[in-house]
Amino acid sequence: MTATQQPTGAPLPGWTPPLAPGRRVMQGRLVRLEPLTVDHAAALHAANTSAENWTYLPYGPFATLAAYEDWVSEMSRHPDPLFYAIVDNAEGPLGVASYLRIAPASGSIEVGHINFSPRLQGRPGATEAMFLMMAWAFEAGYRRYEWKCDALNAPSRRAALRLGLSYEGVFRQATVVKGRNRDTAWYASIDAEWPVLKAAFETWLDPANFDAEGRQRRRLSDLTRPILVATG
Repeated sequence: MTATQQPTGAPLPGWTPPLAPGRRVMQGRLVRLEPLTVDHAAALHAANTSAENWTYLPYGPFATLAAYEDWVSEMSRHPDPLFYAIVDNAEGPLGVASYLRIAPASGSIEVGHINFSPRLQGRPGATEAMFLMMAWAFEAGYRRYEWKCDALNAPSRRAALRLGLSYEGVFRQATVVKGRNRDTAWYASIDAEWPVLKAAFETWLDPANFDAEGRQRRRLSDLTRPILVATG
């Protein structure tokens, strides 16, 4: 409350803006995230031939490796979005993701441009990649971790909730993508939720959570559901 008796947000004593993410490697048990370079392009292009993977992205599909290399060359120069190759420790590069709308002054960062090849989709390595990106953000001092997607992209919306990001609403007619209207669904988690989220990810990713055939014993969505403040 101010001297004029107007309500204000809670003070943040001791909080300082975090650093912007650098071009660092994030190593997990199953995958690692490396800053995206043209050296990753051939493997990524070969792994990701499904046209369905590009429907909701503002670029692609890329008919030729040369076209994809040109795109990677351009994207790899940017600090925001900051792209990473998701490299399976056994199979090599299988996907990409990025940090974007990086706002250290407000402690906010978004994950996006996520494109898992069919060989990565639904595998524990895909979840571990998202865990690594979220872990770096919160442990670096970010207060808010965002996920936005086309409101019609049902798999992306399910993924956000499974990963413990709460639904915050839909921005109608937010943008135009490939000549089509896009309503954008917003999801986010905040730093106060991170300790419980981290424990949920670590429980799910533990090798003991999978049987001899690789089937999960506990679902991540069951572990993260109690954290969600809203679903949609």
